[in-house]
Amino acid sequence: MAECLATRLAAQEEQIRLLTREISSLRDGLSRGLNAADVTVVSPELETLRTENEKLRYRLLHLRRGLQAELQLEEAQGGRQQRAKCGKAPERNNSKPQQIHNGNDNRVETPGTKAADKNKKEKKQDKGQAAAGVKELNPWPGYVADRLSLYEQLKRESDALLAKKAADSKPITVELPDGQKVAGKAWVTTPYQLACDISQGLADNAVISRVNGELWDLDRPLEKDCSLEILRFDNEDAQAVYWHSSAHILGEAMERFYGGCLCYGPPIENGFYYDMFLDGQKRLYNYNKFKCRILNEKVTTPTTTVYRCGPLIDLCRGPHVRHTGKIKAMKIYKNSSTYWEGRSDMETLQRIYGISFPDSKMLKEWERFQEEAKSRDHRKIGKDQELFFFHDLSPGSCFFMPRGAYIYNTLTEFIRDEYWRRGFQEVASPNIYNSKLWETSGHWQHYSENMFSFPVEDDIFALKPMNCPGHCLMFGHRPRSWRELPLRLADFGVLHRNELSGTLTGLTRVRRFQQDDAHIFCTMDQIESEMKGCLDFLRCVYDVFGFSFQLHLSTRPDKYLGDIAVWNQAEKQLENSLNEFGEPWKLNPGDGAFYGPKIDIKIKDAIGRYHQCATIQLDFQLPIRFNLTFDGDDKARPVIIHRAILDAFWLLCHLVASVQNYTLLMVSDAAYDLCLLNKKIRNAQLAQYNFILVVGEKEKMTNSVNVRTRDNKIHGELSVSEVMARLTLLKQSRCRSAEEEF
Repeated sequence: MAECLATRLAAQEEQIRLLTREISSLRDGLSRGLNAADVTVVSPELETLRTENEKLRYRLLHLRRGLQAELQLEEAQGGRQQRAKCGKAPERNNSKPQQIHNGNDNRVETPGTKAADKNKKEKKQDKGQAAAGVKELNPWPGYVADRLSLYEQLKRESDALLAKKAADSKPITVELPDGQKVAGKAWVTTPYQLACDISQGLADNAVISRVNGELWDLDRPLEKDCSLEILRFDNEDAQAVYWHSSAHILGEAMERFYGGCLCYGPPIENGFYYDMFLDGQKRLYNYNKFKCRILNEKVTTPTTTVYRCGPLIDLCRGPHVRHTGKIKAMKIYKNSSTYWEGRSDMETLQRIYGISFPDSKMLKEWERFQEEAKSRDHRKIGKDQELFFFHDLSPGSCFFMPRGAYIYNTLTEFIRDEYWRRGFQEVASPNIYNSKLWETSGHWQHYSENMFSFPVEDDIFALKPMNCPGHCLMFGHRPRSWRELPLRLADFGVLHRNELSGTLTGLTRVRRFQQDDAHIFCTMDQIESEMKGCLDFLRCVYDVFGFSFQLHLSTRPDKYLGDIAVWNQAEKQLENSLNEFGEPWKLNPGDGAFYGPKIDIKIKDAIGRYHQCATIQLDFQLPIRFNLTFDGDDKARPVIIHRAILDAFWLLCHLVASVQNYTLLMVSDAAYDLCLLNKKIRNAQLAQYNFILVVGEKEKMTNSVNVRTRDNKIHGELSVSEVMARLTLLKQSRCRSAEEEF
């Protein structure tokens, strides 16, 4: 083995020397005889040189990685007997098998500068580790060498199988997004090769590919005739892959510095995270009980895939970026505790969050965006403006101050007016029910851990987390006629959900809340017209506040209940309603609830983020569970439409984050404050009162007020009667630009 390694080492060092000489000669040839005036002439050649330098740099780096991995494997195998005798793990090479490359660094290392650069890197690394208080484990955990050895064995078997299939390769046809068809070879041609044939720029910026609608590694050979799409970072699926690959880099670092058991490391909406179990330590993962659980519980196929990132061999379905050099900028920004799979009765894990981008400028823009989000955090604004607050003695339950209660009640009255116009009937239902109700509805079997329950005499009661079972009792308490349908019941009742304390977040995740909850009981033939009415209601409300929104139709999941013909009919009616509504919408196949399809609505906040707010859901199962019927030609069951459009907590949160960009007309009488006049006005502006009425001695004598806005626009002195008339008109018209229109 040593002779073979020495031969390969000499050959690769010679190759490195020749490549370095070639780079030097190219550089000398381009720079010889140039002056400032010639730069524009040779700029294409310089650009070519930079590109070649980048490619050669990666090639040199991969050559060194190969040597380092073999040396490490050799040391691990040679040191096993020594460990058995003296109990000491072998020393390992301190250089990193995988690194994140910065695309702006075009420097190529030569053998003469390698040792000096290594010493500088080690000093810089030691200094950084000392400052952070955490050092890389030395030696690595014993399972790392065993895992690498087994991986190499499995990799050779996989490569042999791929080579055998490539030997029997057949011509294939690949269709590109523009309809163009190109030729390839099964088990040989890769998406990356085809991307290079199209454009080197496309290949360099490619993150992942999509083959026949399935995400596909760029270096994975195509297997048959297919369609191919090359995805860049601006694609949502490509971002998910990019962040998933970044999570593997984070997992490698966590394992090398902390040595715990890695759990899940998925991409999320903005970045990624990795969970780790830090209490202690199926062949490849027998050191990690969490990976064994995933293998036993999640993997149902005869084979599965693993991906290597340096010494980390991670169980993963993929796909991933071609190499870690694609990850140009990366930031770790938060850590927290969590439970295995979110279950409080399981192990406590440490979670680290990160974000990454293919350009450092994009990372800086993201950081600027986060600072903007902090300044618009509704929790901070709510406290500063004395709208609401939370207290540890009642976690997840909001205390609305007088100003906040005024806003909240105004929103409620706004929805009440719309209910009256649209044929809804407001009801009030109990807060506490016997658990038998929840057993009938099915919530007790699937949701009881999220309910506040308690014994009463010989029974168990619970606070209601939703209104629909109570409304079913209202519908079924007497015989119903088809003439009563559609029956629209609205309820502003208080709801309680036993959310985990660690998930509580301001107004967005609470334990006590109210919403504009309503349920429509209708026939199958009435679904389409009722959905149109719900969508029109939604647009009317959001237009008042200036919200833009997205619509998503979620259809039948794999584990659904009911007749498939009923599902198909309902989904078709929802689709017709959306098409007639005229707004763009997206399809989420298989994302519906088990009891019926739904339409999810996301609203856009002041800084461009989208949040789930409203929902419109069909339900075929509750009428069956509560045996609800109506009289007609024969006994028939109604369909229930669950809908909540305003969701006052959510809307109040986003309105506050928008610096109260609404037309609730609040006034401040600055005459009763003890501060100086200018400070009185400034305090009212900071409190975000839309209109500030200044009353001095002159105004008192003339029964008038001086009107200005929170943006310091002065409307001047007006009589009290005229001001009241204008404010009343603006309130009735629900004008979004009231301060300008006044």
